[in-house]
Amino acid sequence: MAKPKGTYYLTAHCPGSLGTVDVVTRYLHEQGCYVVEMQTFDDVLSGHFFIRVEFRPPEAPHFDETAFNQGLQPRARQFDMQWELTATDNRPNVVIMVSRLDHCLNDLLYRYRTGQLAIEIPAIISNHPDLQRLADWHHIPYYHLPVSDETRAEQEAQVLSIINECEADLVVLARYMQVLSPELCATLTGKAINIHHSLLPGFKGEQPYHQPIIKASSWWGPPPITSITIWMKDPSSPRA
Repeated sequence: MAKPKGTYYLTAHCPGSLGTVDVVTRYLHEQGCYVVEMQTFDDVLSGHFFIRVEFRPPEAPHFDETAFNQGLQPRARQFDMQWELTATDNRPNVVIMVSRLDHCLNDLLYRYRTGQLAIEIPAIISNHPDLQRLADWHHIPYYHLPVSDETRAEQEAQVLSIINECEADLVVLARYMQVLSPELCATLTGKAINIHHSLLPGFKGEQPYHQPIIKASSWWGPPPITSITIWMKDPSSPRA
């Protein structure tokens, strides 16, 4: 389904409390903004609230983003709310990291090629040369950066240099089978996600679908082979 033209995304998060939805929707109403779509999520474990709203401002396409943000600031401050405003036609720069397995990368590249993913891919980084031809076919620069325990710090410095040079808005680990250092995780906090099998964090490492069977984890039933989980990267979950 095509997105309405001249719409924006407002994404926000804050500690969960009464009035978090109201402070966002009331402000949008007062600004004459029409809500096209909205999702909310309350993480009861962390006590954190998340909201994402797609809206259409009345003066589109001449929408004053600076004035909008300034008006929202005092209201958001009451809830210790952080937010980001993004035009829906914005195409973020996404750097993809991958190892040898190509299924996640292939899926991302197919959706990129067919326009399902409104992104730019300025670089693909890998610790193996295997997928060079796939990147070349899509005319995307491919960086082969081998890594070992002895060279990890140097290799991650090169990775970070490429990410910065590409002005990446997001880093996607598409089966990049290396453990990121806590330092790199900290640097990429909030701008990196890890595509992985759906049985993390209970069963880490290789053969994630065999482990629950071996451990007789009958409470999960048959392993959900067709599903995936997308993890935000942080120092507490370093495995790709």
